[in-house]
Amino acid sequence: PAVPWPDYDCVVVRSTWDYALRRDEYLAWADRVAGVSALLNPPELLRWTTDKHYLRELADAGIPTVPTVFIEPGEAPDHELTGIEHVVKPAVSAGSKDTLRVGAGEGARSIGQVGAILASGRTAIVQPYLAQVDMQGETALVFIDGAFSHAITKAAILEAGADVVAGLFAPEQITPTTASARELDVGARSLAAVPETDTAPLYARVDLLPGDDGVPMVLEVELAEPSLFLDHHPPSVDRLAQAILGRLDR
Repeated sequence: PAVPWPDYDCVVVRSTWDYALRRDEYLAWADRVAGVSALLNPPELLRWTTDKHYLRELADAGIPTVPTVFIEPGEAPDHELTGIEHVVKPAVSAGSKDTLRVGAGEGARSIGQVGAILASGRTAIVQPYLAQVDMQGETALVFIDGAFSHAITKAAILEAGADVVAGLFAPEQITPTTASARELDVGARSLAAVPETDTAPLYARVDLLPGDDGVPMVLEVELAEPSLFLDHHPPSVDRLAQAILGRLDR
């Protein structure tokens, strides 16, 4: 529908979960809106965060990230991780859609999913499955206005032997948690590595997985449409509202 975006002083992007299906259209919309209103987060952050090639930048900056193999359209779908348990998903994706956990030795299944992603014109990424997540879960660090706000733990959601996730989200088990000093350090370094803009991101979420050596590893840095789990940390609701009001005063 037609929306008079110039009538709004500020537009906060939140639940655009279908962007992965039409990313170019989404980014063009963001550029248009940013030209007539304050778009939060701004287009340059949306462009960066919606393509997981940014994991290369984080790794190159010395930030611990989940090792990632990128397979581009036109390349062969085979890869070197077929001998270990791993995960296949698109580089442009939201939630768990088109994500598959593959067991060691299931090379044909893995290559088939990579091939399906490539056939759709998308880049596929392959990452080792970090088994510690089955015991410790995934930690999500939520930042508001550039400052750490709260953390939650998500239980492992990808089941061994399960079919590829067809829906947007797999069922999640969420619990509040206290982030460790190492997790906070990796989260802060990740946020410092995002493209520079006039202000800090209004909101951000850094998702971490425990490595085999206990070092937190970045799975994703979400700046476009992450769930912020405000209901699990009530003070964050006012914190976010005040951050939005602060942007209007600038």
